[in-house]
Parts: sequence; structure tokens; C-alpha cells
Amino acid sequence: MKPGRALPGSFRDPSGRVYEIDGRIVRTVANHFSADFEFVESTGLFRKLIAREELVPFEQTDTAIIGKLADNCKYTLDVSPLRFISYPYEWSFSALKAAALLHLQIHLTALEHGVTLSDASAYNIQFHGARPVFIDHLSFRRYCPGEMWVGHRQFCEQFLNPLLLRAFFGIPHNGWYRGTQEGIKAQELSRLLKWRHRVSWSVLTHVLLQSFFQRSVENNSVHLSKDKIPAAGLPLPSFQRLLKKLHSWISTLRPADTAKTVWQDYTQTQSYSSAEVESKKQFVAEFIKNQKPKSLWDLGCNTGDYCIAALEAGAEYAVGFDSDQGALESAFARSLEKNLPFQALFFDAANPSPNQGWNEQERSGLRARASADAVLALAFVHHLAIARNIPLDQLLDWIMDLAPAGIIEFVPKSDPMVQSLLRHREDIFPDYSQEAFLTQMERKSSIVSTAVVSASGRLLVSYKRRNSAGAL
Repeated sequence: MKPGRALPGSFRDPSGRVYEIDGRIVRTVANHFSADFEFVESTGLFRKLIAREELVPFEQTDTAIIGKLADNCKYTLDVSPLRFISYPYEWSFSALKAAALLHLQIHLTALEHGVTLSDASAYNIQFHGARPVFIDHLSFRRYCPGEMWVGHRQFCEQFLNPLLLRAFFGIPHNGWYRGTQEGIKAQELSRLLKWRHRVSWSVLTHVLLQSFFQRSVENNSVHLSKDKIPAAGLPLPSFQRLLKKLHSWISTLRPADTAKTVWQDYTQTQSYSSAEVESKKQFVAEFIKNQKPKSLWDLGCNTGDYCIAALEAGAEYAVGFDSDQGALESAFARSLEKNLPFQALFFDAANPSPNQGWNEQERSGLRARASADAVLALAFVHHLAIARNIPLDQLLDWIMDLAPAGIIEFVPKSDPMVQSLLRHREDIFPDYSQEAFLTQMERKSSIVSTAVVSASGRLLVSYKRRNSAGAL
């Protein structure tokens, strides 16, 4: 049995923490929050949201499971584990939009039950495939008539403003969001707004007024003191209208950069024939049938063709990674339309999400967060080795360290895609060769099978990684 540990990202919530205990996810409910939790549970809200698959299911369990890990614990909840934890700065525009709409819908449902949400953190939402699901059972508390929306500013910073950045200016939110972790402040977004944006009532309400209050507080021109400012009241119907109008507005948002991206149509414009594509899919399918992975990672997933092929062959869950925004949008739409266990995330392999936040542990990097049973790196290596100057040996080591088995594709210099990468630069890659590729793979793994899948000589290699003792 593994010793229990508190998950580092859960320390901010005084109502309870999240623990991993022998592979189980356990959330505690602190004594001082137990009355709110009991009230929310008595309303039937949890049951309704779980039935609609909008809230992660849980069961109350014996508090003895927590042992000495927490001494201020009234209840413990055994929470259904998630397949893969992702963060808002790894989501596509459509995923962030879906998460925002879910949050607002859940809040509206909660208000119908006399319940409100104590915050509006985007980190309270995760995904199963392309379907968002709420994970923080302790964000729900009793609603007090007339109270303001305490999470309004946080919602705007973590959901709305990142969406507006792309909807107004065509700028993806990912890099900015990852740099701050808390989203985009209204003050920062407001500096970018044009006059055509400022005449919108929604922008005035949710961006400009937010920016004004932030500046006022920071400049000490507004003192939020009960002695100086009378308590404001927001009637319930007004609160509900505010959330509904915001939901309606966000539903209409679309990225401003509507031109096709470089890789969005790659499956239609790629340099090998449909027969070669089918050969590649068959190779992947055979690998999946033999390996039977529960968790598959696809590096450079594009629009998800090979993730879908892997799922059809028996993989249980696929996580695809790509840096092309258009390809990610297409992958998200395909997963959503077919309700697939396929999650597509923004990812720059030369600059992956690191451990960051408080004590460099609050948000885990890719390799600290999860592990895969198998990995695909198809038409991927040359983009890092040639376009990003990553040494081939380091790159292959990194890929093979991600999972105990996988498929890696080698694209030779004679291939049109590599020729395109080399067209405007000097060829400084004498070690980029099939011989060096195979030698490096055999140093760390056993090659199971190979197949040439294009006229240019693209080579697929499936492998099983050896452990430190040299065994498979």
C-alpha cells in the first residue's frame, strides 16, 4: 500500500483538501464547512449534477481512511478518479469555452436549489474526452438572499478574458495564461480594446467596470469598507439574469483568426497516398491490439486520426498533444461529435508545461502529472530534430521515457516535408539518419516491428522499452 499524500494543488481551499491514498482520490470536508456541505447534499443538487454528468461522482466513506493526514475532518468523499488532469493553459479555445459555459450552467442550476458557488476557478473543471466536468464538491455552499457574485472577477480573469483575447484579436490564450496561472486581468485586456469593443454593454459590464474597480482598489481611491460603503444587494432574479446573459454572450464567441492553420488540413494535404495512410493506421491498430494500453499519448496528434484509430483498435483513453490551434479545434470537434474518450491539448514539445505555482508543485508538469501505457510519435521527430534543433538522441530518450511501449516514425531527409524544413536553412544535421535513429532506439529498447509506409521511405518502429537492468 502506498502512503497517502495531499495533492499539492489543493492547499488553497480551507474547506477541505484532496488526497491520494493507495491509488484512490479522497476529498475531506472540514468540520467548519460541514453544515454547508450537509445543506447542499440535502437539496439533491449533487445527485442532479452527477446524473447529468456535470459533476464528478463521489461516495462518502469512513473517515478512518484519512488517518493522521487530516485532523480537522468531518467527512471524507471517495471521488471517481479522472483519466488525465489538464490545465486551462493547455485547452483549446473551444475547450475553454465549453468549460466556461458548464460553470455558468452549474451555477444557474445551483441557484435553483438555494445554493451558490464560492469561487469561479477554471481549475475546478476537468475533461473526459471533449466533455467538461466539475470536480470541486466544496465550491458549493448555501446561497444568502441578496448576495453579490463573489466569483465574478475570477470568472472574468480565468474564463472570459482569455476567450476575448482570441475572439477579439485572434491571439491564443495559452502562453499568457500559463505565465500568470490565474488568467488575464481586466486591466490588461482593457488596454488592448478598440472603440468598437468598448461600446458593447457586455464588455462594459464584465471588462471595463472590472478594470475600473481593480485600478481603484490598487490606487486606494476606493475603500471597500463596511463603514463607508453600504451593503449592496443583488436580487436573485438579477443574479440569474446576469449569469444567463453572460452564458448567451460566451455562446456566440468565435476565434477571430479564422484562416486555415498550417496543419489543420494536413490529413488532406499530406505527402503520402491514402493507401499509405491506411497502412499506417493498420500498423497502429496492430500495435494497440498487442499492447492493450489503458492510456495512450499521441505526440503531434493533429486532428486525431491516429488517436481515433487506436481507440477503435482497443485503447481505452487517448490524450493527443499538438501546438497547432486549428488542428486542436478540429480534434476537439471530432471528439465531441462522436463522444470519444479522446482529449486534445495544446502542447509545445520543446517547451512543455513545467512544474509551477507555489513551491513549484501547485501545477504539475506533464511527466509529474501522469504516465502513459503507450505513446505514438508519428510524423513528429523531424519537427523537433530539424525545426527546433533538438539532438536526436535526447529527443528519442525523452519520447521513450514517456511510456514503456510505443511507435516512433522516422522521416528521412529525402521526404518532401523534411526538404521543406531545410529549404531556407543550412543542413547542420549530419547525425539525422535512419541508421542513427535505429541505433539510438536499440540502446534503450527492443524493436518489435517495423514498416515502411511511404514512397519516400518513412519508417514506423514499434518498441518495448528496457528497464535499467536491461529487461523488457
